[in-house]
Amino acid sequence: MRESWYPVLLVLPKVLDRLWCLRDGCCSDILADNVTLLFKLYCLAVMTVMAAAYTIALRYTRTSDKELYFSTTAVCITEVIKLLLSVGILAKETGSLGRFKASLRENVLGSPKELLKLSVPSLVYAVQNNMAFLALSNLDAAVYQVTYQLKIPCTALCTVLMLNRTLSKLQWVSVFMLCAGVTLVQWKPAQATKVVVEQNPLLGFGAIAIAVLCSGFAGVYFEKVLKSSDTSLWVRNIQMYLSGIIVTLVGVYLSDGAEIKEKGFFYGYTYYVWFVIFLASVGGLYTSVVVKYTDNIMKGFSAAAAIVLSTIASVMLFGLQITLTFALGTLLVCVSIYLYGLPRQDTTSIQQGETASKERVIGV
Repeated sequence: MRESWYPVLLVLPKVLDRLWCLRDGCCSDILADNVTLLFKLYCLAVMTVMAAAYTIALRYTRTSDKELYFSTTAVCITEVIKLLLSVGILAKETGSLGRFKASLRENVLGSPKELLKLSVPSLVYAVQNNMAFLALSNLDAAVYQVTYQLKIPCTALCTVLMLNRTLSKLQWVSVFMLCAGVTLVQWKPAQATKVVVEQNPLLGFGAIAIAVLCSGFAGVYFEKVLKSSDTSLWVRNIQMYLSGIIVTLVGVYLSDGAEIKEKGFFYGYTYYVWFVIFLASVGGLYTSVVVKYTDNIMKGFSAAAAIVLSTIASVMLFGLQITLTFALGTLLVCVSIYLYGLPRQDTTSIQQGETASKERVIGV
């Protein structure tokens, strides 16, 4: 099992380097309004690998025969690590201790309204993350993944309603094509599995339904906040993670307070649990960077593509069997990703060209 994470560990340093690069200004092409297709593909590839590794690792930690850890504590620690990383990157971005303190004083301590504004997505994200642990504790990974892809049309709808953004007919077709492809990929992917745990399917489906709604709303809300001002991305992250820590600590106390007092905060933690927390922390920061320069629907397609990798990993680790529907679904997923990434045709320039041609004809 441990050897299967080596390819992911090789990618993670590059992800961290890219985070620094984005804020240092050495990737000026990324700061353009029209993000290049190459950068979109880069984001898609990295996020796909990290999402696949996170799903498989999380499922493994919730179904192993070892003592089960408290998922609420894992969500809380993830928020703490995200906050520390954001503070460190902001310190490097400001360049001096004085400017760093001034930035915190102005944007964090001196902006209670902004903290309140960012407490909305932090609360919703906390619910979503806890629901993901609950769902993967009660549902097979395949069922979880296919159902969770309902967040894509949910995000698209929130994007249209909250950001006043329009999607082309081709993009809408690709959204539902992706959902169809994901359904095929996960349609009875295996008749047997090496992992046998007691599950409550109804509870798992309920958790996924809540997580889908939270994902769509919180992602678009945070994107709107990011793109509505010139405030540093890392300042926004600090504002959100401060609220997130408070919310998750309340969740720890209300959900597992009595047992944690008896067994300890880090009860059941293993190297794999810390690996899940690490992926969630770094992946969350990287996702916030990608949202700043692309959009949430692109993030949804990355997660969908990760399903293919997750299924392949499940074949090797959990004994899943590839079927014909898996092959057909994979094709649909790849086609839908390609269709969504196609640039829109600039009809304005076409119309201007046609007008100029008509004028030349009239002149002749």
